[in-house]
Amino acid sequence: MTDPDEGALAAAAAGGDERAFGQLMRRYKERLFRIIRRLTGDDEAAMDVLQESFVAMWRAIGRLDPERPFLAWATRIAINKARDWRRRERVRQAIRMFLPVEAAARQPDTAPLADQILAATRDADRVAVALAQVPAHLREALVLTAIEGMSYAEAADVLGITRKAVETRIARARAMLVQLCPDLAAQS
Repeated sequence: MTDPDEGALAAAAAGGDERAFGQLMRRYKERLFRIIRRLTGDDEAAMDVLQESFVAMWRAIGRLDPERPFLAWATRIAINKARDWRRRERVRQAIRMFLPVEAAARQPDTAPLADQILAATRDADRVAVALAQVPAHLREALVLTAIEGMSYAEAADVLGITRKAVETRIARARAMLVQLCPDLAAQS
């Protein structure tokens, strides 16, 4: 069910009202940023992906189903943009591998800094590192439900899969996290 205020804003935005669209973006930008940040693992990339998501939403707002919650629709677009970013990032990494040594030397060093490595020893950071190793389709379901607080039904709607598929993906993601951080699992 859609919040009446959200529905009215979405309908106005679909009619070309930039102010209504701006209100929706302000309402959900922090939540969408958190989701994208957890999927990309990078603040700067997450901000870029969020901006790409807003542009894509504005271009597609006329196709928004008024019966569907705006946030679910917006989250799906944001997740798709994060997936696009991951694909582009893999291509960039592959290209860097084949650059001549001189060109590679000019590429920014993406290795973690010493203080980042030290911070990763904390439990929360270790879980974040482990979460980044979980395949994207499993991580997305886990982030939406366990971290963002969506119900399985809401996550299923956002991801375009069944509720049962969400449950399965979450179970697999959690099993992988236990394998990656067994000492943390024993503490809980």
